[in-house]
Amino acid sequence: MNELISNSIDLLKDLIEIESYSFNEDKTGNRIEKWFISKDIEFKRNKNNVFAFNKFYDSKKPTILLNSHHDTVKPNKGYKNDPFNSKIENGKLYGLGSNDAGGALVSLIAVFTYYYNRQDLKYNLIILASAEEECSGENGIASIIPILPKIDFAIIGEPTLMKMAIAERGLIVFDLKIEGTSSHAAHENDNNPIIKSIKVLNWINNLKFEKTSNFLGKVKVTVTQIKSGNQHNVVPSELELVLDVRVNDCYTNKEIYDILKMNAPCQIIPRSLNLNSSSISTNHPIVLAANKLEIQKYGSPTLSDQSKISFPSTKIGPGDSLRSHSADEYIYINEINNAIPQYIKLLNKIL
Repeated sequence: MNELISNSIDLLKDLIEIESYSFNEDKTGNRIEKWFISKDIEFKRNKNNVFAFNKFYDSKKPTILLNSHHDTVKPNKGYKNDPFNSKIENGKLYGLGSNDAGGALVSLIAVFTYYYNRQDLKYNLIILASAEEECSGENGIASIIPILPKIDFAIIGEPTLMKMAIAERGLIVFDLKIEGTSSHAAHENDNNPIIKSIKVLNWINNLKFEKTSNFLGKVKVTVTQIKSGNQHNVVPSELELVLDVRVNDCYTNKEIYDILKMNAPCQIIPRSLNLNSSSISTNHPIVLAANKLEIQKYGSPTLSDQSKISFPSTKIGPGDSLRSHSADEYIYINEINNAIPQYIKLLNKIL
């Protein structure tokens, strides 16, 4: 176990030092392949997604997917450290992608390796190191699920402080447009889209969705952008708003869209309806196993690859979501040291 943990930390250090922005994860994919080769594990690759089945895969058994991603966002301008230098200081491993989601990824790869040669498993295991998570790209997990066997449930590795997210908010971004009449500011104009936006903003402010989730609370609606006009003396012909809607597990994205477009006092267009909320039954075997280990459960406000899959899933991993996309990102070495045996204890309850 100690060697496996040490090897996984070495893998993470190597991954940090390889640029792997979304759509350009080929080199980190190569490094993950080297792990499987060194452990005599057969693997497959589709574009920049690398995946493997346990050695004694049996199509008659149910299957668990272990998944995390190896792409990163670009480093923000607040970095003082080199984002590609995987240095360790005071128990912290620094570097871009260390926390989101490198720590979870290498931990799950280590866990899969631990179980790979076992013949007595009640479930099959598939490990998937996926691409394009940060940008919800079409060549990420969504492109792989159709070519995999039936998945009964998934464990998605993201930084959750090893708490178990048994529900996750979905996301819809809406573009709203308010049309008016352009004119010189010196003339009367009763069709000014900026004035008309008051009605729209009041409508948004008063929106209420009846269903409240036990773990995610209410649907959250937020105006995040507003744009109109470019000259002080010209009434613009239109005003544009951006609406960010975080959906709980009581609604599908399409249901939210249907509700909004029915009453919207302006044009409203969703950018995508594909990033749905997710949840797993509190009576699911993996949740009951977490109960036995006294793992804390919660509802996650942040989006992950759970939004791209239709089968039950839970999200759990080392690291802290608050560090994700932050300057001088880091993960504690002890978080990985503890996560790997914790994952194994969790799976041992059902395997």
